[in-house]
Amino acid sequence: MALTGPPRPKIQEGDLVILYEGYQRNTPLYMKRGDSYKNQYGIFPHVNMIGKNFGEKVISAKGGRGWVIPLAPTPELWTCSLKHRTQILYQPDIALVLANLQLKPGSVVLEAGTGSGSLSTSIARTIAPHGFLHTFEFNEYRHQTAEKEFKANGLSSVVKCRHRDVVKTGFPLVEGGVDAVFLDLPTPWDVVPSAARNLRDFGAFCSFSPCIEQVQETCKKLGDLNFKHIKTYEILQRVYDLTQQTYVPPPDNSILLTQSNVVVFLGL
Repeated sequence: MALTGPPRPKIQEGDLVILYEGYQRNTPLYMKRGDSYKNQYGIFPHVNMIGKNFGEKVISAKGGRGWVIPLAPTPELWTCSLKHRTQILYQPDIALVLANLQLKPGSVVLEAGTGSGSLSTSIARTIAPHGFLHTFEFNEYRHQTAEKEFKANGLSSVVKCRHRDVVKTGFPLVEGGVDAVFLDLPTPWDVVPSAARNLRDFGAFCSFSPCIEQVQETCKKLGDLNFKHIKTYEILQRVYDLTQQTYVPPPDNSILLTQSNVVVFLGL
């Protein structure tokens, strides 16, 4: 089942499912008769999942009491469960990137630094069914693995992964140009000129970097090439540990007490 369309109600052979095994424990699995999935809770034959509804609890075989829940795949679940070949972008970063690149169905996008394919999968869902993502990876193993996964996940109609070191050779020219460019590279400023040659009028550019020195160098190059409205964002996710304490007021009752509010979001 493709990650870009609405899910079918029932699991079929060959489908990708995301097995929910517990909090922050998700495993991608392709359904195949005769295969089984084993974990600490038991054995789960694929045939016991095929034909069931997505989201329906499946009990382990041979009288076991363990269970898993096969979920319909989404880019968000894929990001949480994929095998890491590189560090990946997670949903807070992905949401900001997609929004600021102004991607929509039909957009054409260039990406350099395919890595594990986390962002690529979310881009594919956003631009489907008539858009296209040209993504480039310099490492041959990562390129081959990503291309196999895109095919297995039903994304081949909107994604093509190519083996190319764009830092050395730049992007190839895409006929008709592209709407957006995304870079996740150690020296993104080296790729800015070829990105600019491919961008259509009013196109959007994004570079993701862990170090401020990379950001400074990239922004300088963008300015040299007359890019406009250059902005830099930092996304921080802070976890609060909450403890309960007894408040003891000060002895001087004339002190004015003020209250500050903290909004706490709990991620499940």
